[in-house]
Amino acid sequence: MIEKNVKTDFSGKVSEPVIDPTAYVHPLAAVIGNVTLGKNVMVSPCAAVRGDEGQPLFVGDNANVQDGVVIHALETEMNGQPVDKNLVEVDGKKYAVYVGSRVSLAHQVQIHGPATVLDDTFVGMKTLVFRAKVGRGCVIEPGCILMGVTVADRRVVPAGSVVKSQQQADDLPEVTDDYPLKDLNKGVVHVNTALAKGYREAKK
Repeated sequence: MIEKNVKTDFSGKVSEPVIDPTAYVHPLAAVIGNVTLGKNVMVSPCAAVRGDEGQPLFVGDNANVQDGVVIHALETEMNGQPVDKNLVEVDGKKYAVYVGSRVSLAHQVQIHGPATVLDDTFVGMKTLVFRAKVGRGCVIEPGCILMGVTVADRRVVPAGSVVKSQQQADDLPEVTDDYPLKDLNKGVVHVNTALAKGYREAKK
């Protein structure tokens, strides 16, 4: 389902999602409102990318939004005025949620804005990212909670971690050559961009 948002006191403009022609949104997924999906993005069944409260939501090229993922955000506007505390800035532009290129959001991940996940990062199953910024090339193993922190580039968040202080985030280990999941994201991106192309072409 792809549709416009509704007008409210926290969303004064009705927006239609901007979806690159090479992206694929499964019929059982929902993409609503002020959302941009880049090239070759795969949005799987039962995912919700809902830009009807906090907005805009951005998903970069070759990213994947897997089954049951939720991307949503706290209100970024009230009575026509921006709510700055609920916005993040990337490359001089403001977003409620920014998901970079070649990011994998695995099954049942929640990215709740204000939040940023930068390029080439893998976010493992059932992880919550809320009021947090995640750098490039990170591996967040399954079942983590990241709240109110900034995670530097190329860090590993071990499975089940609850990271709620900046000191915890700063102490996270770096991705090393012998880390067994260091190349996981490349394979996941390959699979999902191929699926996006295959499903899109099958619909022609």
